[in-house]
Amino acid sequence: MKIIAIGRNYAEHTKELNNPIPVTPVIFMKPDTALLKDNKPFYHPEFSDNIQHEIEIVLKVSKEGKNINAKFASTYFEEIALGIDFTARDIQNRHKEKGLPWELSKSFDNSAPVSNFVPKAQFADLYNLNFKLDINNSTRQEGNTKDLLFSFEQIISFVSVYITLKKGDLIFTGTPQGVSKINIGDHLEGYLEDIKLLDFYIK
Repeated sequence: MKIIAIGRNYAEHTKELNNPIPVTPVIFMKPDTALLKDNKPFYHPEFSDNIQHEIEIVLKVSKEGKNINAKFASTYFEEIALGIDFTARDIQNRHKEKGLPWELSKSFDNSAPVSNFVPKAQFADLYNLNFKLDINNSTRQEGNTKDLLFSFEQIISFVSVYITLKKGDLIFTGTPQGVSKINIGDHLEGYLEDIKLLDFYIK
């Protein structure tokens, strides 16, 4: 299982970090050791003073595929979830300033909490899905999939040109605006429409 993530896939989030709007999907990866399941607590690492939350809709790949045509890409996932791409923003900024890769800021242990998956068929329109992240009962991020720069199908097709997708792979599809620092003691709750899928603490 591998974790593939898409950066800068919501315009307002791209702007809040002063990044240019991409013309093709921005791809990075996390190792399987980044996965954090079952709403277990996230233990804040000592190597960063600025871990930020990025809530995202996550696709689970349902079958192997290579060079997938976008018109068939919807058949390559049957379930979706909520995930958080925890980012060590201080490390990322230092690496970006030097023109270095920023995997260290994205790929550390437990940096990819993922909720239970739900069938995509239970949603009438995958491109009008509301999702949000509350921290300590205050909404920090809100998004809707109608604002995606690159659709789920475009992402799957693009990635599969370079990386063979296998059953069980996870694809983080991008975060809306509102990212901010997390702190020890914070209570994070993530909602997909009216379904609470994430509910865990920072320790």
